[in-house]
Amino acid sequence: MSFPAGWYDDPQDSAQQRYWDGGFWTDYRRPREGPPPYPPPGRPAFGQQAQQGQYGQQGQQGQQQGQQTYGQPGYAQPGQQGYGQQGYGQQGYGQGLGQPGMGRQGYGPQPHGQQGFGYAPTVKSTPDGQPLAGWWKRVLARVLDGLILFFCTLPLTGYFFYQYFQVAVDYQDDIFEQAAAGETQFGTGLPWEAYQWLLPAMVISLVISFFYEYFFVTRSGATPGKKAVGISIRLRDVPGPPPGEAVVKRFSLYNGLSLLGIIPLVGTLFSFLALINDLWPLWDDKKQALHDKVAGTNVVVGPQQPRR
Repeated sequence: MSFPAGWYDDPQDSAQQRYWDGGFWTDYRRPREGPPPYPPPGRPAFGQQAQQGQYGQQGQQGQQQGQQTYGQPGYAQPGQQGYGQQGYGQQGYGQGLGQPGMGRQGYGPQPHGQQGFGYAPTVKSTPDGQPLAGWWKRVLARVLDGLILFFCTLPLTGYFFYQYFQVAVDYQDDIFEQAAAGETQFGTGLPWEAYQWLLPAMVISLVISFFYEYFFVTRSGATPGKKAVGISIRLRDVPGPPPGEAVVKRFSLYNGLSLLGIIPLVGTLFSFLALINDLWPLWDDKKQALHDKVAGTNVVVGPQQPRR
């Protein structure tokens, strides 16, 4: 049985919780306040009947324990039916805490929701508690996706890039020869012939990149590179893969700045803005880049449920 992603009791430390991404434990932890209503994945719930002698005798000993701890009768030790007859409800330790149904079922963990103890996580997260991805994971995912796209687009763009580099190398050789002859030439960039080869290559790359990102993100919330490092994209306030409109906004701003960076004279400004956009999550309190803010998205730890 697989459990949904969420916060569960840490199997290594009962005083804190750990984020389960749906398949594996992550390194994100937060303190737990109050008694543990649910166990971590793979452990039985406290609402189940314990084996004879596992947690102590049933009956009077549980009542005495409840009176000593809370001053109320019926707070039995874990493993007895209902965890006591008064205070926290009948069978299972869940109904009295605003978690309907879990006490009776008594099997498997459930994430701590907004009800119950009402404490805030110590890690930065979305409003519903999913941890935000770190900056380095985002960078690594971009690098992996870039390598995939490079090999996918190379058959269509290789010739254009080859011609572009030929023109660029010839231009640099001319500059060095003129400098050796004592002639000084000032220019604002490469000759127009170079851009005639570069622009088609970039347009082809952008078109393929757009369909690549749109296809994967709208269906599963993550490109192959993001899946490899265990992160995904979602709307900040709504879980699940983001809609197509949000994906278009993210892609347009991110890649638009890169494309404008090749324009002579003003390209330096746009390249600087592209760098600021990449670094913005490092100091942003919501860990959003500028393209995330435009689209209302967050990059988070863990997968999103695919759209059907």
